[in-house]
Amino acid sequence: MNIEILQPKPFDIVGSTIMIAGNAVGFEGHLSISVSEGHVEFSGAASAGAIALRQFQAKVEIPANPNFQLDRLFVTVTDDSGGGEGVVPTVHVPVFYGPRILTDYVGYRNYTVAPGDTLSSISTAHYGNPGQVSVIQRANAHLIDDPNVIFPGQELRIPIA
Repeated sequence: MNIEILQPKPFDIVGSTIMIAGNAVGFEGHLSISVSEGHVEFSGAASAGAIALRQFQAKVEIPANPNFQLDRLFVTVTDDSGGGEGVVPTVHVPVFYGPRILTDYVGYRNYTVAPGDTLSSISTAHYGNPGQVSVIQRANAHLIDDPNVIFPGQELRIPIA
């Protein structure tokens, strides 16, 4: 079976209900879905029809206080019915867990860095507090290595509560 995950995209910020959707090709495709950060795991399942390209959808509910140790999670979709020649088709998508980054997380807005912006000024504009720089950095860890180095034109996600 071939698996293509369309949602979530790599490095999306997800909430406590994680919607997973994509396409799969296989014979009587039963898909196992897990969400984990390497220590704690939650799971779900979906089916992808038979033989032809089929869409699948599923959701995994993360309970309150899941005890995740990391902001980064992996959404993993595995074809339980596939695996000829010992290879089990599996796809992993890295995402960030919003409720761990910002208390009462409900979503995010996109922000394009303008000339002269700093993470402190962006934090002040969006949160009224320059001390929330770490929230923005953690939500964009795949883009920001050094909080003192951002670039005009960069597309950042600003978590909102």
